[in-house]
Amino acid sequence: MPTLRLALAQVNPTVGDLAGNAAVVRRSARAAADAGAHLVAFPELALTGYPVEDLVFRASFVKASRHALRALAGDLAADGLGELPVVVGYLDSDGPPSFSAEAQPDRGPRNALAVLHGGRVAATYFKHHLPNYGVFDEDRYFAPGDTLTVVRLGGVDVALTICEDLWQAGGPFAVARRAGVGLVVSINASPYELNKDDVRLPLVRRRAAEANAAIAYVNMVGGQDELVFEGDSMIVSADGTLLTRGPQFVEHLLVHDVELPAADPDRPAADPGEETAPDGMRVVRVPITETAPGPAGPAAVGGTVEPVDQEAEVWRALTLGLRDYVDKNRFPSVILGLSGGIDSALVAALAVDALGPDRVVAVAMPSQHSSEHSKSDAADLAKRTGLDFRTEPIQPMVDTFLANMSLSGVAVENLQARVRGVILMALSNQEGHLVLTTGNKTELAVGYSTLYGDSVGGFNPIKDVWKSLVWKLARWRNEDAARRGETPPIPENSISKPPSAELSPGQLDTDTLPDYTVLDQILVGYVDGDSGREDLIAAGHDPEVVDRVLRMVDTAEYKRRQSAPGTKISIKAFGRDRRLPITNRWREHGV
Repeated sequence: MPTLRLALAQVNPTVGDLAGNAAVVRRSARAAADAGAHLVAFPELALTGYPVEDLVFRASFVKASRHALRALAGDLAADGLGELPVVVGYLDSDGPPSFSAEAQPDRGPRNALAVLHGGRVAATYFKHHLPNYGVFDEDRYFAPGDTLTVVRLGGVDVALTICEDLWQAGGPFAVARRAGVGLVVSINASPYELNKDDVRLPLVRRRAAEANAAIAYVNMVGGQDELVFEGDSMIVSADGTLLTRGPQFVEHLLVHDVELPAADPDRPAADPGEETAPDGMRVVRVPITETAPGPAGPAAVGGTVEPVDQEAEVWRALTLGLRDYVDKNRFPSVILGLSGGIDSALVAALAVDALGPDRVVAVAMPSQHSSEHSKSDAADLAKRTGLDFRTEPIQPMVDTFLANMSLSGVAVENLQARVRGVILMALSNQEGHLVLTTGNKTELAVGYSTLYGDSVGGFNPIKDVWKSLVWKLARWRNEDAARRGETPPIPENSISKPPSAELSPGQLDTDTLPDYTVLDQILVGYVDGDSGREDLIAAGHDPEVVDRVLRMVDTAEYKRRQSAPGTKISIKAFGRDRRLPITNRWREHGV
């Protein structure tokens, strides 16, 4: 049986940076060649970045992608890498978009991969299954492929697939079995969700059984707007054995030797297309290298990196998402309001871990209602983390407003939040910082924020983090620091004290909201699980509390629509995942 040395390049591309992404491919291809690889695979749309969204509809961008692919093939050959087969995702098109008056059946923009070899594009494949749920809108953008490409590489037949092809039964993997392949290469841009790593390995094993072939699964890493990709690339044998698994949330080149069945000598290495499936998928066979020398030197063993625990996984996702949003959009630094409370403390700690203390500015903005412990807790966190800490008292500004306007009650409370927002935006304009907002998912769900006040900002690192998870993450981060002999970044008092917006005397969150333990359970059911009122009551929740919570959620949609983007970590994040009308009179019975 032939042994192929496979290299899976878990890289972090940037959407639209064709030249930069091509340079990433060239560097990783060089590293793969130096490691003696027979093939190196890169993630889905690695050349353009993922997701490209409506850039798909720009003919100039599609043309640039295709040109960049051909140029990359030539550059790899010029780099002395022409004999290394390189599998890379890119944007292609064989017709106008489906909404165009010139649209043609079964043609249009394509989510594609190419095999680059010998200075040319040796083979291509168009994604068959197009996801159209959650954060995905691929049916809007792409035409599905109807042909499975099988390349002959080193005496092994290798099928090529893209992401969602793996997540749905049937289609390319069923066809791959009938085509008699020994290996399926699956290139992916699969966004992170909490505990998704627990789903991924069993899924790959099911597809290996379906195809009766080993699977080399490579996934993107890095942040792109609300999405973050975790990597977690792996190779699984035909019998489901995990051969190697890469790390999460870091770039990595996973290199491993895999013994694979030789191609059937009775099957041709080249074939323009044969019908193999009831759904009409064809198989096109393309020869790349008929034979390959055995791997040089000692056997390459990629090793197995076990997934980290839940809090560590979320922390890494949030820091990576924040870092890439800041760096890819070329912000020099970030600024946030630091109140001494748990939410802003957590965001400050995340920002310092993501960017370093020299790129984080935190501003305490006390009012007459700010407690001494809040002021001291904010200063304590600044000392623990080393960030740039400033104090801007807001009471003189608030008093100036009140001297010229007659306001009372909630209007005065919101005025304080909006003055703070003005201060942060003024410093952002003056010094170039990106403003981070610090509201958690629970607050966004029930509208517990001031529009154009504490909700102000360009990015929200904890937008998809429930309040109960905020506390867990804070405790985990401090415990992790203690285990490493470092100073815990978050003051214990910020974690243990009752949460309060401190906009009026003696104010506590529980004056307005149910206990967060109860509240989050209802919200997880209603928001993440789409449970109805009766479902929530049947789960044991008090009907009056359910009605109150659902009313707050439903009437806060206009606020959420104006909120800053933030890293998705749950199955259903506000924004791309959950799309509800603002003007909407439907209410659950009893609300």
